[in-house]
Amino acid sequence: MAERSWRGPGTILACGGLVLALSLGLRHGFGLFLQPISMASGWGREVFALAIAFQNLVWGAAQPFTGMLADRIGAGRVMLGGAVLYVAGLALMSYPQGATEFMLSAGLLIGLGLSGTTFPIVFGAVSRAMPPERRSFAMGVTMAVGSFGQFLMLPGTFGLMELFGWSGALVALSILCALVLPLSLAFFGRAEPKSATPAPAGLPAGAAFREALGHRGFWLLSLGFFVCGFQVVFIAVHLPAFLADKGLDMSVGTTVLALIGLVNVAGTYCAGLWGGRYSKPKLLVWIYLGRAVAIALFVFLPITTWTAYLFGVTMGLFWLSTVPLTNGFVAAVFGVKNMSMLAGIVFFAHQVGGFLGGWVGGYLYDRLGSYDVTWGLAIALSLVAAVLNAPIRETPVARLQPAGAGS
Repeated sequence: MAERSWRGPGTILACGGLVLALSLGLRHGFGLFLQPISMASGWGREVFALAIAFQNLVWGAAQPFTGMLADRIGAGRVMLGGAVLYVAGLALMSYPQGATEFMLSAGLLIGLGLSGTTFPIVFGAVSRAMPPERRSFAMGVTMAVGSFGQFLMLPGTFGLMELFGWSGALVALSILCALVLPLSLAFFGRAEPKSATPAPAGLPAGAAFREALGHRGFWLLSLGFFVCGFQVVFIAVHLPAFLADKGLDMSVGTTVLALIGLVNVAGTYCAGLWGGRYSKPKLLVWIYLGRAVAIALFVFLPITTWTAYLFGVTMGLFWLSTVPLTNGFVAAVFGVKNMSMLAGIVFFAHQVGGFLGGWVGGYLYDRLGSYDVTWGLAIALSLVAAVLNAPIRETPVARLQPAGAGS
C-alpha cells in the first residue's frame, strides 16, 4: 500500500513536471550557445544550426520507438536511459571539437536523450495515472511546470556562461541534467486511473499503428504539429542572434526566451484546462492563428527592446500550448494503452519541422545575410496549420465508443 502511494498520480504529476522542466529548460537555452561556439570553432551559423536541427530530427525519429518501449516496459526505464544519454551529450558538447563530433554530441546523443525524457514519455505515464476526465488538465499542469523550467533555465544558463564561459556552462548543465535520474524512479510503477468505467481493451502496437495511420484526423494533426516544430526550433535557436544582429544586447534575447517560457506557464495551463471542455482541434486553430499574428507584428514593426519583450509575452501564450492539446487528442481518440507510441509518431512530424526550422534559418542566413525569408515561412506555415486543424473531429475510434454509438 505504501508503494502504491509513493508511485501514485500526485507523485507522477509532480515528477513528470520536474523532468520536463529540466529536459526542456536545458534545451531551450541552446540558442545562447550559437554565437560563442560558432566563433570559437571558426564556423558559420549553419554548422551549429545543422547540429541542433539534426538533434531535433533524431529526437523525432527515435520518439515512436522510445514511446513503444515505454508502453511495453514502463516510462521509468526509458527515462533513466534517456537521462544518461542527455548527460553524456551535454558533457561531450562542452569540449572543442570538429563539426562531425559536434553533430554526434549535440545532435545524436542529446536527440536520443530528449526522446526518453520529454512529452510522449511523460504524458503517456501521466495519462495512464489519471481518469479520462482529468487527463487534459493533468497534461496542462505538467506542461506548465515544464514551461516554468524554461523560464528559470534561460537566465540560469546565461549566468553560467558569464561565470564559466560556454564550455564550463555546458559541464554545469550536464550535472544539473543528472537530476532526472532520481526523478525517473517515480515512474518505475504504474498508478491506475481512478475511474468508475473500466477502460476498453487496447490494441497491440502494430494494430494501433495501422489504425492511427488510417485516421484522417491523425494525419492532419501531425501535419499541423510539423508547423509547430518549425516555428519553435527556429525561434529558440536563432532569436538571440537575430536580435543581436539588430543591435540589441545578447541579454535581450535571453530575456525574450525566458519570457516565452514564463508566459507559457499560463498558456499551457489554460490549454490543458480548456482542452477538457472544448474541442482540442478548434483550440489549435486559434493558437496557430495567434502565432501568425504575433510573428507578423514582431517582424514588420521596428525591432526594439520593448517590442522584443512584447513578442516574448505574446508568443509565450502560444508556445507549447499545442502540446497538451495534441497529446490529449491522441488519448481521447485512440485511448492510452499505446499513447506514448502514437504521440511519438505525431511528435516525429513536429521534429521534422524542427529540423527544417533550425537548419533553414542558418542556411538562409549564411546565404542571404538575414532571417527575413524564414520569418515569412513561419507566418505562412502558421496559417496552413490553422486550416489543417479546422476539419478535425475529436471523436473516439469505433472500438472505444459505447455499444450502439454512432461513429
